[in-house]
Amino acid sequence: MAEMQLRPMERSDWWEVADLIYVSTNYWYEAHGHPRIFSGGPESTEVFCRVYEALDPGCCVVAESTRTGRIMGSCFYHPRETHVSLGIMNVHPSYFGTGVARALLRFIIDFAEQRRQPVRLVSSAFNLDSFSLYTRAGFVPRCTFQDLMLRVPEAGMAALAQPPEEIQAVREATPDDVEAIADLELELNGIRRVKDYRYFVENREGIWSLLVYERGGRIEGFLASVADPGSNMLGPGVARTEEQAAALIYAQLDRHRGRSPVFLAPVVCSRLVAQVYAWGARNCELHVAQVRGAFQPFGGVTLPTFLPETG
Repeated sequence: MAEMQLRPMERSDWWEVADLIYVSTNYWYEAHGHPRIFSGGPESTEVFCRVYEALDPGCCVVAESTRTGRIMGSCFYHPRETHVSLGIMNVHPSYFGTGVARALLRFIIDFAEQRRQPVRLVSSAFNLDSFSLYTRAGFVPRCTFQDLMLRVPEAGMAALAQPPEEIQAVREATPDDVEAIADLELELNGIRRVKDYRYFVENREGIWSLLVYERGGRIEGFLASVADPGSNMLGPGVARTEEQAAALIYAQLDRHRGRSPVFLAPVVCSRLVAQVYAWGARNCELHVAQVRGAFQPFGGVTLPTFLPETG
């Protein structure tokens, strides 16, 4: 076990944490024969510090070397009404295998146990080290997702395919929709996170979009997206049917013209997967939703993301 102390991240740590996220993530993927995840330097990954601190100030724990003062690892976490979400966790390559990740995870588990809440996360199925870290700690895999990427033409999605019929029910979310959005996710997935959806609607940074699927005055689905150099991705979202989910995905993709956003789809949703394949989406990875503690089986279609992350 490395000599370290755990403490909250401070504003003065942002650059070092952003550099840690950038270096450790790219190092692992490149070392295992995959393309790097981030480009543009640590400036791009500082978005994690900005977003997570805006949502949950003080909810990032860092492992600091007691010998050098260097940040060895970091982990963001998100207390919510129904659970604690474990966000992005990173350990510097110099400290791989020294117990830093276990110490950070233990901190989050202890925090959740004090609140008597489950912990949820989405982890890469490619990274068996992290997968094993979580399962050894009592996390149970609950759902597998295909990571899909689609290059959206400058002319928009209409250059690839006609919009699905259900898209007529998709519209921009408003502040008045936030409670209904949170209620839908609670009904289908057993979790509630009002502040996340209020944050998306307010969109103070100008990088978020939140759409809802509404029929007969009732919200049946929603999907957010982020457009930032450090994260260009759809999610989080939930829909009652695969057709509703497809309409929301099409509408959000159309907002990312000239970019290649990533989105996650449950492997069991064969019609949805076939539809996005038809639009030109391709697989780039697999992820697994894991839960430690009480769990309600997923209902409808769940479309998770990594910023902010909730399994």
